[in-house]
Order: sequence, then structure tokens, then C-alpha cells
Amino acid sequence: MKPIFIIVIVFLSQFSFAQDDLRLKIYRENEGKSYFIYADNEEFAPISLEFSYTASNMNSSLSNKSIIIIPANSKKFLITELNSIDTKKGTSFKYDVFYVFGNVNTKNSESSFAYSLPFAKNKKYLVYQGYNGNFSHQNANSIDFSLQTGNEVYAARDGKVVQVVTQNNQNCTTKDCAKFNNKILILHNDGTFAEYVHLKQNGSVVKIGDEISQGQLIGYSGNTGWSKGPHLHFSVFTNKIDGGRNYIKTKFKINGTPNPVYLEEKKWYSRSL
Repeated sequence: MKPIFIIVIVFLSQFSFAQDDLRLKIYRENEGKSYFIYADNEEFAPISLEFSYTASNMNSSLSNKSIIIIPANSKKFLITELNSIDTKKGTSFKYDVFYVFGNVNTKNSESSFAYSLPFAKNKKYLVYQGYNGNFSHQNANSIDFSLQTGNEVYAARDGKVVQVVTQNNQNCTTKDCAKFNNKILILHNDGTFAEYVHLKQNGSVVKIGDEISQGQLIGYSGNTGWSKGPHLHFSVFTNKIDGGRNYIKTKFKINGTPNPVYLEEKKWYSRSL
């Protein structure tokens, strides 16, 4: 009897604000009696993938429920090699993959990095929703700045642009509109992400793959997506393999204070660098 080989693929991808299609391709090839499952990651950030399976008369070089990190811009990255245990018997192999943006093994302690305020010098803005705010920051260390539509947005830290969404032009005050969030996502060299959200339509001046310096103009604020008024939403985080996020408290350099500080809700701040 010839071996019977069955593959079932279930793709799941979750984000806190929107469902995003990642440029990840998973496929299999065979060489003789061995089968190989590969991944092509076309993103400019690594992707974490959890691999779980059930098998009959087959073994896998990757253990069940393993989490692997697929490097950015990688081709034919080997996930697992499959082989029959008894070549005289039928075989089956079914697997699921759950994947998220970034390296889920990144350490998530409070950041010691001194961030720059994400707006122009000589401007002063209100933090009208701070960490764990009541409207949309429950259990999230995120900050909303009172930028108006068209105000300049600057990078708070060096990094690489890994996602840009700017085509949307609508908003509402319920979570249903999160899918319309215009945003820029920047990957830092420590594996964390910074997210700049609610940009105006076509409000990005950077593109995916760009290397960004702290204090560089990246776009323009707006009122898109899950929003009840013009503002800039900023957060630093890493993704969890279950689709959740680890939000990281960030300190900022501000005018009038020599040391970086945590920002407080309902206070006004101006940029020092």
C-alpha cells in the first residue's frame, strides 16, 4: 500500500485593533519519502508561529505545539521535516498554525529607553487618555495625545517601518470601527513595536521597509477608525502568540525636566528633543 499523506492548514491571525493579512506563505514539498513544510515571510519583521499537529504513522522534526520565529524577508524557511514511521502502512498528518507579527520571545520589562514625544518641537499637547484609560485603553499602557487633523507626527524612537495603513477615511466611537484605523507600525531594535494610530487618510510620508530616526517626520494625525475625535494614539508593545499584546510603559524626554518621565493623563507636555 502506498503511503497516504493528508495536509489540513488552518490560518489564524489576531491583532488588538484590526485583522491584518500578513505576507506569510506556508507550503510543503517532498523529496523521496520525506516531506518538508516551509514558510516564506515577505514582511520586514519576524513572524512567530505556533505549530500543532496530529499524526498517524508519521513523525515530525518539530515538536507538537512548538513556537518558532520566522525571520523577516526569509524564503523557504524550514518549519518541519516529516517522515513515515512504517513505510508499509498508511499515513496521515494534520496541522494547525497560529501566527502573529514579531518575536513573541522578546523580553517585556518596562522600557528604560528615553522616548521623544511624537509631535513637533515648540508644540504643546494634552494627554487626554493615559495608561489604562476608560474609553479604549483598558488594561493597556497606551497614550492619546490631543493632536488635531493634519498635525505632524514624528518618530519617538529609531526603527524600521513594518506596516503602513492610510487608505481609510471614516471613524466611529465603537470598537467596530477599529478596522478603519490608519496607522504606522515601527519595529525597534529590541524587538518591540511602536504604533501611531488614527492618522488622516493618505497621512503617511514613510513606506514599509524605511529606516526611521528618532524625531523624523513620519505622517499626519487624523480621526480615523475607533475614535471620538482627532488625536494620536501611541503605544509600545510586543505581541503574544495568542493574539494579545504585552504593553510596555515608556518614559519621555520633556521640556522643563532633565530626566525622562512617565506621562500623566490630563497634563500638557512639550517636546525637548
